[in-house]
Amino acid sequence: MDVLAQLNELGPLLAGVVGGIAPGQLDNKTPCDEYTVRGVLEHMISGATMFAAAFRGEAAPEPETSDDVLALFGPALTNLAESINSSGALERSVAAPFGEVPGETFARFVVLDGLVHGWDIATATGQRYEPSDALVADVTEFSRGAIEPLRDGVTFGAEVQPSPSATPIECLAALTGRNRV
Repeated sequence: MDVLAQLNELGPLLAGVVGGIAPGQLDNKTPCDEYTVRGVLEHMISGATMFAAAFRGEAAPEPETSDDVLALFGPALTNLAESINSSGALERSVAAPFGEVPGETFARFVVLDGLVHGWDIATATGQRYEPSDALVADVTEFSRGAIEPLRDGVTFGAEVQPSPSATPIECLAALTGRNRV
């Protein structure tokens, strides 16, 4: 599946999960050790703002801040998706937190990040999260080689053994170092 198709599938998944967050759940702990639900949303909004500019070949503006992360999330992610879909974005070299990478490769990291953080949020808020097996398989295949050099305990933790009954998304989450809350 090409990365633009992955993004098109991921967008509605994230919108559904974020739309299902009750304000009282923003301080819930997530499987992403460093973050609460609010923290994951802030991280994603900040990253989306920075990376949207990078995909356009522009300097990153300061991310918008507000206590209402639920209101900021949709516009920030829409802007990121539009920038990745813009002419030349996938061919451009992007300054990622871990170095310069081709735009298409970094777009795959964006999908990985969004897919797994969607699982973090769904898990922390008790929501169903069912990305297609095809999307998860494609992202898992990319992830196996791509995240190994980034296992620093911050970007990605050590792989966790998933339970025998784990779903494909739970296996991907375990690959990135996550356990359930």
